Amino acid sequence: MEDISASRVPAADGVTARLTVNSPEQMRELGLRLAKLLRAGDLVMLNGELGAGKTTLTRGLGEGLGVRGAVTSPTFVIARVHPSLGDGPPLVHVDAYRLGGGLDEMEDLDLDVSLPDSVIVVEWGEGKVEELTDDRLHVVIHRAVGDTTDEVRHVTVTGIGRRWAAADLTVLTA
Repeated sequence: MEDISASRVPAADGVTARLTVNSPEQMRELGLRLAKLLRAGDLVMLNGELGAGKTTLTRGLGEGLGVRGAVTSPTFVIARVHPSLGDGPPLVHVDAYRLGGGLDEMEDLDLDVSLPDSVIVVEWGEGKVEELTDDRLHVVIHRAVGDTTDEVRHVTVTGIGRRWAAADLTVLTA
């Protein structure tokens, strides 16, 4: 991916890659690359400020997974399911921004039932969905805040658990 830099560093609870993304198109491309690493049963937690690029990244994930439907922010519906157009897993896209509680408040979404057969992406999921699985990918997107037109994003991708222990996340820049 042009103009994206990455480093792989061991983390106490998994493996981490730090990337710099310079445009919304590169964020979507990062989602495309990340989709190649994902399989049914994977949980991806996305965190970052409003406008950081969480939905843009998820749009790339959906495209890379080959799912049906336009991936848009599920803020007002809380969750959207995008079935696979092929033999891959469906994408369950959740926006937990308006949910204040932990997993108890999210029980009605039946994420634990969907997880084995789907890739679940939860925006604003930190502190809310970690109990679903010991293995998850945590993506944090940092951007300049305030009145700025800066498109640069600093993305930290951390694989947590056995599933991600040996993953080479630097392939996200290949």
